[in-house]
Amino acid sequence: MREIVLIVNDIRSTHNVGSLLRTADGLGVNKVYLTGYTPFPKIADDPRLPHLAARISKQINKTALGAEESVDWQHCEDINDVLADLYAEGFDVAALEQSNTSIKLNEYQPPEKIALLIGSEVEGVDKNLLKKVKLHIEIPMFGKKESFNVANAAAIALYHLRFN
Repeated sequence: MREIVLIVNDIRSTHNVGSLLRTADGLGVNKVYLTGYTPFPKIADDPRLPHLAARISKQINKTALGAEESVDWQHCEDINDVLADLYAEGFDVAALEQSNTSIKLNEYQPPEKIALLIGSEVEGVDKNLLKKVKLHIEIPMFGKKESFNVANAAAIALYHLRFN
């Protein structure tokens, strides 16, 4: 079975994080990395003020519905460390982003070890990260909007990665 990792970088919304964790659970994602300023559930020896960690965890749980307990996830501030580790472990890393070199999701055949990188709700994957991640995949759009909500887009892409 294909190994799938999700890298969630610089997502602001706790509700999107919860939804992403729930989707990861449903599609059997092996690990989720919450990087940059992405909010994360409460952890042992949490560096945040206790009331902030509790509030953020409660907000994530609203959409995760317990997936924060069933999914293997890790908070890492520095995405570069995560990328280096994944490349060293033999993963291909694909940024879910529209670019001049992006491949349409429906035309992409994923390898056995794939990490999907998603970025900010408004700006998408940071331009500097796009230079480090050579593989870009995009979801073809047919309406007037140029993109989906980040949690919805990740769900579409993860489904494709799981079943193709």
